[in-house]
Amino acid sequence: MNSLPFPQLMLIGRMELTVERPHLPGQTYNGDRRIIRVTGGSITGDHLNADVIPGGDDWITVREDGTIIQDVRILLAADNNDIIMMTYRGIRTGSPEVLKRLDNNEEVNPTEYYFRTVPIFETSSERYNWLNNRVFISTGIRLPGKVQYDLYLVE
Repeated sequence: MNSLPFPQLMLIGRMELTVERPHLPGQTYNGDRRIIRVTGGSITGDHLNADVIPGGDDWITVREDGTIIQDVRILLAADNNDIIMMTYRGIRTGSPEVLKRLDNNEEVNPTEYYFRTVPIFETSSERYNWLNNRVFISTGIRLPGKVQYDLYLVE
């Protein structure tokens, strides 16, 4: 049996998002719901440069064990003013002690927890059309008042 090519990762940029404190709508069947407003940010890199248009949201579910499931929707204004919609689902988990420190808005070494997302892009931009047709992953870190991701194209 022939093996398929092993996927490679290419860094397309670093994204930093500024966020508000969570709104706490309450308990649901799947866990506690929190809505976090994205107030700004940017992506910088060799393959994508854009500003985050304020007003996106992260609708998270906090499971009983403290694991966070993300559901994020934001708009980007590329450096040539093209608009790009970015959505992603992700997971952030770790020990109860580490998750409590993150919830308290403390800076925690990213080696102490798991934080990954799967971004999907949508744009009518000719320049950035390639974003519509590729798979991406990211690694994340939660910092006081913001979130930072390294975005990778899966080749």
